[in-house]
Amino acid sequence: MNHDSSLPTPPHRTRRIALLSLAILCMASAVYLVRRPLMMSAPMCMAGRWHGCFDTFNGVVLVMLVALPLSALVVWALARAAGVTSAWRRSLAEVGMVHGTVPFIWLTMMPGAGAGTVPGRVSLIPLRDLLTMGPLGIVGNLLVFAALGFFAPMRFAALASVPWILALGVGCSVLVETAQYVLRLDRVSSVDDVLVNAAGAALAALAALASRRWWRTTAEVPSDQPRTVPTPAG
Repeated sequence: MNHDSSLPTPPHRTRRIALLSLAILCMASAVYLVRRPLMMSAPMCMAGRWHGCFDTFNGVVLVMLVALPLSALVVWALARAAGVTSAWRRSLAEVGMVHGTVPFIWLTMMPGAGAGTVPGRVSLIPLRDLLTMGPLGIVGNLLVFAALGFFAPMRFAALASVPWILALGVGCSVLVETAQYVLRLDRVSSVDDVLVNAAGAALAALAALASRRWWRTTAEVPSDQPRTVPTPAG
């Protein structure tokens, strides 16, 4: 018998490695496609200037990408502190929800030129503002709660369904739009923003649930599999 032969890699570990590699590849491809707009804000961000970095979409997204190693370190620290296998998934979901949601909420709450002086504006006619958003506006609104929709089912079993994530997306978006109106940020509180934000969360939830077999822990027993009943010692 050859005792030097290495043991086969467990299936769940292979799945995690494949999922992580795919995520890194997708992120690298996305960064490559938008590298030029992002690099336009790099000088302002490196200089620590507010204008041109923290008040622009490109600048906030650039800071979000640069902060990824810090978020990964937080995930590692939280998982190591817990000391259990399932803590890696919980830590990744918790940090992912914050890292992927806060920057976009920051952008939606950015005050306009007439903030504090212009009265709040409301648009309650569905699909009217959707035609004027443009591709960038639609993509941006889809991404606002996409991280929340993707990671919430991983962290909270009660939210592991599209209807619940859709309701969560609607509720969070309504809060944001209400805050824009109450704080008089010179923004239009639109029902179309709520619809697109919720749609982005639901689409991300679909992706998370479709890949559930890749990230669920081995301790979870599928409902369609019979559970092993221990035989009493006799």
